[in-house]
Order: sequence, then structure tokens, then C-alpha cells
Amino acid sequence: MKDSCEIYCYDEPKVRKVQHALQRQDIPGMVRIFKVLADETRMKIAFALCMEDELCVCDVAHIIGSTLATASHHLRMLRQLGLAKFRKEGKLVFYSLEDDHIRDILLLSSTHSEELTAHATT
Repeated sequence: MKDSCEIYCYDEPKVRKVQHALQRQDIPGMVRIFKVLADETRMKIAFALCMEDELCVCDVAHIIGSTLATASHHLRMLRQLGLAKFRKEGKLVFYSLEDDHIRDILLLSSTHSEELTAHATT
């Protein structure tokens, strides 16, 4: 069974509607979010922040098995893209997810990944 059309035709009103909708979206911004999360270390950090409301940089370094500098670098990238925020308390810096949208994306991706794995084994 072929996985592509055997003739070329398209639904012009539908295509125009979708093209117009795409023009109103910040597609490059959406891509940046997924690119920053495409790194395994940053995904681990982001998911860890789903599990706890906030973690200090030292906690994150221990969780991912890295130096403080490496953990800080990855956390800074998450912050710069608007996925995480931080607060300083004395000499400690605590990070948390920016908002529930990020948490929802991460939890949904975890659920989907689990379903794909379960489906592949059946």
C-alpha cells in the first residue's frame, strides 16, 4: 500500500484556511521550545521540575549527575526560552517551571511515549 497520493489534487478552501491560520502562529517560537527540550539533559531537568515545584541548582546537578556549572547552563537555557524561572534565596538559586502549559506539554509527551512503548511491545 502506497503512503502517498497517486494523483495530485487538493481541497483549495481547506488549504487556504490552514495556510492563513499558520501565518498567525509563531511557528519559529514553537520550534525553539521543542529544540531546547530535544536535548536529553534539558528534558530530564524539565521533567524533574514537573515532579517538584522547585529545585535548587545543587539538586538539579545531583539529579542529572553533573557539575553545578553544567546544571546552571542547562537551567539558564530553559529560562531564556521562557520554560523555567528562578528565584534567589540567600546563596541558593531555585528553579521552577514557568507555567502549567510547560508542565502539560511534558506530562503529555511522557504519557504518549509510554503508550508508544506499550503499543510496540504488543
